[in-house]
Amino acid sequence: MGINEHIKNFLEYTEVTGNKSSKTLENYRHYLERFKEFLAENIEPKNIDLKKVQNYRLYLNRIKDANGRSLGIKTQNYHVIALRAFLKYLAKNDISTLAPEKIELSKIPERTVEVLSREELERLFKAVDHTKKSGQRDIAILETLYSTGLRVSELKSLNRDQVDLKRREFMVRGKGKKPRIVFLSKKAAGIIEDYIKSRKDNFKPLFINSIKDNDILADERRRLSAVSIENLVRKYAIKAGIIKKVTPHTLRHSYATELLINGADIRSVQEMLGHSSITTTQIYTHLTNKKLREVHDKFHK
Repeated sequence: MGINEHIKNFLEYTEVTGNKSSKTLENYRHYLERFKEFLAENIEPKNIDLKKVQNYRLYLNRIKDANGRSLGIKTQNYHVIALRAFLKYLAKNDISTLAPEKIELSKIPERTVEVLSREELERLFKAVDHTKKSGQRDIAILETLYSTGLRVSELKSLNRDQVDLKRREFMVRGKGKKPRIVFLSKKAAGIIEDYIKSRKDNFKPLFINSIKDNDILADERRRLSAVSIENLVRKYAIKAGIIKKVTPHTLRHSYATELLINGADIRSVQEMLGHSSITTTQIYTHLTNKKLREVHDKFHK
């Protein structure tokens, strides 16, 4: 059996038993299609060796898009991660091929994140006109993002009956469909409650768009999209005069940084963010170290 059939079987296996999101499956398919393009022939898995993988990585590094831009190192690594997952699947099924652990990822520059200061956050929230109906929804979105550290995909998927405003906590399923509990501040819970009370509909989604649709099956058509939420955050950041690029993820970064600065341990922050690896959470430590430097400069004379 050639590599093409094995890739097809791997993708089917991952879809059924791998507990991967539809986006991860889509990416695996895209990355492995590119590997097939590189090979240009339906070889057997036993013919995959380090030299072939090295040539594939050179191929990835030399790819140009329509604007003449190369693939970033991080994107190239995603291709390699998909290939390693495929090789691991082959090994698990006793199919002779290159051992996945022999393939190392490229080192990438240490990741940094953009966060909002307390003053910038206050300006962002004040930029919303609370007297408008859309403003009640928008401030609820901003406060929820900052209070919980939710990803935009998690926020848009929230339903009204899912959020317990009395206990100020609820469960979400993040990357890999992993469940976790998130918590609301008293302020955020109050704002969400006011927003829900202002609504005259029975639509299931917590955050809805303004499209006029009285169809009883219109729940998902009324659900606010990830792009709409991103545009909403960007609009208020501009209105607030914040120069830096602000996205829903910026509020997630700000949430995590605030927790660490105020003394939360990194393991707890990892759990609250839904990170599978502590390494991902450690990107915030350079920000908290900066805070320590400010304290040192202020109090050490």
